[in-house]
Amino acid sequence: MGTSHVDALKLFQEDDETDGIVMIGEIGGTAEEEAAAFAKENVTKPIVAFIAGQTAPPDVVWATPAPSSRRKGTAAEKMAALSAAGIHVVKSPADIGQAMMDALGASTGF
Repeated sequence: MGTSHVDALKLFQEDDETDGIVMIGEIGGTAEEEAAAFAKENVTKPIVAFIAGQTAPPDVVWATPAPSSRRKGTAAEKMAALSAAGIHVVKSPADIGQAMMDALGASTGF
C-alpha cells in the first residue's frame, strides 16, 4: 500500500516548514478514521480533508486490503470521524484552498 495517512501525518507534524496539511482519502477501509484518531491526539497543525467517492452507490463493494473492511468506510462515516477529530472537511476538492486559507488565517496572517 505504501505510506499510510498516519505515517504522512507524523512526517508533516515533525516538519518545521509545514504550516498546514491536506489529506485526500477515499471510500472503503478504515485508513482515514485511523488518521483522524491519530491526528486528534498528535497533530497540532491544521488539516483540511476531502473524501473522494461521496456519490458512489452504497451497494458497491470497494476493494480494500482486508476483506472484513470492505463494507466499512463510507464517505459519511469518514467525514464524521475527521470532523469529530477537529479536521476541516470539505465536500469538494474545489474548496480545499479556501478551507486551508481559513484554517491558516489566524496563525499565518493570510
